[in-house]
Amino acid sequence: MTRVAIVVLLTGILTSAAAACDETTSVLPRPCPPVPLVSILAPAPENGQSALPAEASSDLDRRDRIFYPGDTERLKPLGRKLLLNILLDQKEIFTSPFHMNRHNAPIWLLSAGAIGGLIAADHHITNSFANSSGQVRWGGRISNIGASYTLVPLVAGYYGYGVWRDHAKAREIGVLGTESLLDSLIVAGVLKEVARRNRPDQNEPGEFWEGGTSFPSGHAIQVWSIASLVAHEYHHKPIVAVAAYSMAGIVSAARVAAQKHFASDVVAGGVMGWFIGRYVYETHMSHLAHKHASLVPMIVPQFAASQHGFGVTLLFGGTGATSGFGTQPGLSPVGGLSYFPGQR
Repeated sequence: MTRVAIVVLLTGILTSAAAACDETTSVLPRPCPPVPLVSILAPAPENGQSALPAEASSDLDRRDRIFYPGDTERLKPLGRKLLLNILLDQKEIFTSPFHMNRHNAPIWLLSAGAIGGLIAADHHITNSFANSSGQVRWGGRISNIGASYTLVPLVAGYYGYGVWRDHAKAREIGVLGTESLLDSLIVAGVLKEVARRNRPDQNEPGEFWEGGTSFPSGHAIQVWSIASLVAHEYHHKPIVAVAAYSMAGIVSAARVAAQKHFASDVVAGGVMGWFIGRYVYETHMSHLAHKHASLVPMIVPQFAASQHGFGVTLLFGGTGATSGFGTQPGLSPVGGLSYFPGQR
């Protein structure tokens, strides 16, 4: 019965971490809601304000999906956006079991079953190592690559380079890497308190609900979240994914060799970290850094109060387009169609 309870617990844990990435909504930037036909044909108001109804703005997602350069170079708006997005991330992650459907449920249940099988074999796997003092010492040293004090400077370096060189992708990786790390730390912290599993080097190793902090591995969930984010950011360069995932795999194996975690701990952490990294990437993908999304059309209303003009423009995305009334962030002059009924 204890094993059954553990498997049920793991099923909820894995679905909580995995489902979030499959429930993301559109990642496209939305500077305005869709423009009703009546707003296109109606005269522009005298005060120059938008003719859109006030309730239209309520349809917008509360999440700030894109971190523009002006935001990412100022700490106050950046911190405010990060805090809001992390709160929304946690809501999605921990409510995701309620969004399970027939398309993704087999993947989650298969993952939970695999973790349950590893739990049953954990002691056998641990005892198959030499478990010498040298193995434990070197395992601890190697696994430090996945520690917070290693990964935080890494993402900070990405961010600093992006600001220094005005490099959109590096700046995005720095910001989203921070979000991925914080998401993974919160998830790991909550689940450690729920599972309370003893580590291999503690009394009654492997026992759940005994006050330990073994499940899941914090190093694994952190390093896999960053590896997943970086791999998705450079998905057109397979060598980057190979290097990132190889490093994450080495760190995870080192945690077992250092007798700090069981195999199930690091596999569970790795699975959840990978899903968190992908979720953060897909939710916040910036069109400032990704030109492959340049053919997605957007409808932008245009008003010129001084000339009593009004109309609508259909733009196609890229990096930094200008229109007759100013710059639209994330758009480029790849193509566009404009409709202006005229001036009155």
